[in-house]
Amino acid sequence: MRNLVSAIQNRDAGALARMAGDGPQPVDRGVHEGVERLVDALFSNLKQVFPASVSTALKDPRDEASAKRQWIAAFAENDISTKQQLSAGMKHARASASPFWPSPGQFIEWCKQGELRSAGLPDEDGLYDMVMKYSARRGLIDSPEAYPWESNAAYWMVTGLYSTMRANNLSEPELRAKCRAELRKMASRIESGEEIPPPRAQLEKLYMPTASEKALDNVARLKALVRKGR
Repeated sequence: MRNLVSAIQNRDAGALARMAGDGPQPVDRGVHEGVERLVDALFSNLKQVFPASVSTALKDPRDEASAKRQWIAAFAENDISTKQQLSAGMKHARASASPFWPSPGQFIEWCKQGELRSAGLPDEDGLYDMVMKYSARRGLIDSPEAYPWESNAAYWMVTGLYSTMRANNLSEPELRAKCRAELRKMASRIESGEEIPPPRAQLEKLYMPTASEKALDNVARLKALVRKGR
């Protein structure tokens, strides 16, 4: 498994092709066979979890070889490069109620979900909801540090995303993309053993309200004056 992870991390196309059984054979056949066994081990585990695949998707050895090539390429394209990620994917696979072989995309999603869960982080939807909830309540608290954060990581991710959203007027798809990127970075920091610091006061980024926002503020102030004069 270590050689598989190393090949993916280094984007070694030749090694990946050889591991999938597609490409020139190296001079040292014994080494090649050892690397092939690593890839075969992953598929062997999945076959045990999804027995229907043996008589369907992977019935023909040529189909299995092709599937290996597709999975290895998908791992490289989606930064699935650690044993922890693969273990997280297998944990989801074992919990699946379906007897059928998952697509590379589905397995990769399992890897990522498991990685976030093991790091104590929400998924993309959860983080987006946290930003929206914080945005709605921001004016009711004395400072960001006083907000009831679920974790230190949540504080740094949400406050950073909130500032970016306000400064750049992000749309929902743009903010969700930022959430995905922030989760990847935070998961990597936690996985590396970094201790995420507790909330602390920050110098807020300079934010210049737009003309429409200024107009809305003026309307709100006028309404408040009218209510006060009644």
